[in-house]
Amino acid sequence: MGEWGMYYFIVNTRSRTGKAKLIWNEVKEELKKRGVAYEAYITQHKGHATELAEEITSRTSETVRLIIVGGDGTANEVFNGIFDFTRTKVGLIPTGSGNDLGRGLGIKGTPKEQLLRILDSDTIRKVDLGCVSWDHGREKRIFAISSGIGLDAEVCWKALTAPVKKLLNAIHLGSLTYVLLTIETLFTMETTSAKAILDEGQIVEMKKMICSVAMNLRYEGGGVPMAPHADCEDGKLSMCCISGIPKWRTFLCLPALVSGKHTGIAGFTMADSREMDIELERAMIVHADGEYCGEHRKLHYSCLPQLLQLIW
Repeated sequence: MGEWGMYYFIVNTRSRTGKAKLIWNEVKEELKKRGVAYEAYITQHKGHATELAEEITSRTSETVRLIIVGGDGTANEVFNGIFDFTRTKVGLIPTGSGNDLGRGLGIKGTPKEQLLRILDSDTIRKVDLGCVSWDHGREKRIFAISSGIGLDAEVCWKALTAPVKKLLNAIHLGSLTYVLLTIETLFTMETTSAKAILDEGQIVEMKKMICSVAMNLRYEGGGVPMAPHADCEDGKLSMCCISGIPKWRTFLCLPALVSGKHTGIAGFTMADSREMDIELERAMIVHADGEYCGEHRKLHYSCLPQLLQLIW
């Protein structure tokens, strides 16, 4: 049994088109029933979860139990705000429409069951995080799921404001947003040439690059297994790159990609690496866990081994 003390909750009640508010009410009811001491902070704007996480984790030298009730974007903001990972234990109650973080980590059950597991657990699971940096390391973003350049980044950027996402979320088809936007973006985006340098100086040349993704978990984009063999406890990131094939052929490969059977297809390059440098011929949109990171030409990726302590 876990030893109950103070728990800090960062909650995004607007995720999954507001359905997270109902989940949070259910969580509050259970906390009250069990007499658990907690403080809750409701996010009010983009970036607020980062501010809250930094404030909560920096004001004490004691171990902090920080519970995230929200989607993948909220979790990413929290991870980028944690002041000291060595004394922060994180619990996850996923409420987003994409849920690639919960899916990739293997979090199962209802929100109530997830809460009870967190409250009753003495187990800590240490998992890797990734980091993408640019501007010669002056700017960076931590990620738990993936960070990509090109197609998937453009899709994530469009999904942030796409009216169709709210509509599909309302009828429980939120993941379809990414499918529709992927098809539209694939045929309208510009490709570029790029070069990736991996561990031991291994070089991957990419002509007509459609996308290059550094995966920490297996899934992104609402359940697409971009890196079916990715392992968030092996100290490496898994790269999936699509390049050197026509867009129409990429389109025909989408069913294989969605089912995780793309790893042996020509035009798909897979590699694992602790670090990787990527240089593009022209700047492209970059994302980290679906969060927009601007347009960049040179990027550095690194794995941060066992940085995140999950209450498991």
